[in-house]
Amino acid sequence: MSLRSPLSRARGLGSAKHGVHHFWVQRVSAIALIPLALWFVFSVATLASKGGSFEAVRYWASYPSVAVTLVLFLAAAVYHSMLGVQVVIEDYVSSEGWKISALLLSKFAHVVIGVAGIFAVLKLALA
Repeated sequence: MSLRSPLSRARGLGSAKHGVHHFWVQRVSAIALIPLALWFVFSVATLASKGGSFEAVRYWASYPSVAVTLVLFLAAAVYHSMLGVQVVIEDYVSSEGWKISALLLSKFAHVVIGVAGIFAVLKLALA
């Protein structure tokens, strides 16, 4: 029999209010992706209908507004993906060691993909 109250046993085990922040950040990134994804799909479809050569894409990406919008789209998509994968790993990986390893690998992979994508856009835009 423990002399600790139920409240003292529960302290430190409950919500640290990080889940609400994660929930809202994921929703905000999803809302930001709606117009960005629509713009991206429309732009790629327009480029494809005009032939879609590499030179056409490079010319299109050389506009500063296009390059900035592409970087915003990539950053929002990679960040939203990272948040979603984190939730899946936290929910479905039960072993603490595998969970930490998977989370670290996921974050590293998302950062590499994001940096590589942004580098590609900047290389196209500034070439």
